[in-house]
Amino acid sequence: MLKNFKELNVWEKAYKLCLEIYKTTKNFPNEEKYGLSSQMRRAAISIPSNIAEGYGRKTIPDYVRCLYIAYGSTCELETQTLLSGDLNYLNEADQSSLLEKIKEVERMLMALIKSLENKNNS
Repeated sequence: MLKNFKELNVWEKAYKLCLEIYKTTKNFPNEEKYGLSSQMRRAAISIPSNIAEGYGRKTIPDYVRCLYIAYGSTCELETQTLLSGDLNYLNEADQSSLLEKIKEVERMLMALIKSLENKNNS
């Protein structure tokens, strides 16, 4: 049994992704400070935050609801990362690396959601 949310692999991956987004967006143009950069940071921080919040909830449906919010934030971050590449704020290698990490977190979230939904329906 896990002692806390920090032991969840998906939380750890999402947390590291968030740190990487913060580092990456530091290099965005200054005019994006309150635009795309800020949006990406908010989406990125939402992912591990909602995983942690859900873990602390008392019921599986509440936990799953928070995980779906985290999943939605990964979709948002993926869109913003694609846009950042198209605007040439990210080079192709950095964009590809971020998208791969985002997809990994998405897969892990969906696996956890499905597992919890199956457990709740049993």
